[in-house]
Amino acid sequence: MRNACLRMSAPNIKVTVKLFAAYQEVVGSPELELEFPDGSIVAHVGQYFWEQYPELASLQSVTHFGVNLDFVSGDTPLQPGDEVVLIPPVSGG
Repeated sequence: MRNACLRMSAPNIKVTVKLFAAYQEVVGSPELELEFPDGSIVAHVGQYFWEQYPELASLQSVTHFGVNLDFVSGDTPLQPGDEVVLIPPVSGG
């Protein structure tokens, strides 16, 4: 699903993205600031990472989203200043 919002031609919503587990390992940073156009939704944040880092694409169907410390669905609208978390599956023992 390629979305025109991901081209970021007219960015005006700046969000902070917190990365954990596989996301942090692949990206190499625990946090990034990204900009998205008005009307973007939380799923666009995930889509950005799955397209920019193809090795993360396998996590698409199992990743959950959080915004400002609340679990949200992918269709939640982004707001300026949001803190978005991509939550991959947790494993361990």
